[in-house]
Amino acid sequence: MQLVVDIGNTETVLGLVDSGTGEIKDHWRLTTGTARTADEFDHMIHSLLARKGFDATTLDRAVLGSVVPSINGRMRAAMEGLISGPVFVVEPGTDLPVTLDVDEPQTVGADRIVNTLAAKILYERDTIVVDLGTATTFDCITKDGVFMGGVIAPGVQVGMEWLGMRAAKLPRVQFRPPENVIGRRTETCMESGVFFSTVDAIDGLVERIEREWGKPDALVVATGGYAELMARFCSSVSEVEPFLTLKGLYFAGEHLTGAG
Repeated sequence: MQLVVDIGNTETVLGLVDSGTGEIKDHWRLTTGTARTADEFDHMIHSLLARKGFDATTLDRAVLGSVVPSINGRMRAAMEGLISGPVFVVEPGTDLPVTLDVDEPQTVGADRIVNTLAAKILYERDTIVVDLGTATTFDCITKDGVFMGGVIAPGVQVGMEWLGMRAAKLPRVQFRPPENVIGRRTETCMESGVFFSTVDAIDGLVERIEREWGKPDALVVATGGYAELMARFCSSVSEVEPFLTLKGLYFAGEHLTGAG
């Protein structure tokens, strides 16, 4: 078994992956912003595994990808204390079969690197990965695994949080698909505005990317926590793979151990 960990700005996602088949056996989401020591991470991972009937001794390696450098050392220390096999950290300089064809490759996030690897292996065609996280990122990836750059836009929660903070009389609302575009109460007006502006932003940016990139037939894959919800309303999305980043971390582990 392989433990893969994706540390994002808002959430940290842990996945337990079968080392032979690549099947994700289970996954957990933690809040990234909570300060934890290496011992606390160790205890938490042990507890999560045990609650689902998994034994930490079955873990033969671990792969960590993070966009929050301040956490990396503590999480890596916890993983090294937990696992007898190697612990890999994916960074821009990691030896993976992908190319970062951008002006500043050292600034590319680990999530975008492993998304590139996963798209190359799973789809084998020019792909636009729309990752719906704290930010919404659009990654342009060739069929040969070349990351060409992309777009970083505000995440799906940003509009609601901004309205709630900036407009004193406006209430906090949920991010969910409204029954109608035209709202008849303040709350439904806000829900419609935030939700459908996000939908149209995704479709609009994908159209602009396809036109500028010259890839009108690129496969558009949505990933991240909101992927399945948004894909139902976005006409541009062709595939949904909520765990693309975890699968990319798995593929990275396979390659780095010489198994891939």
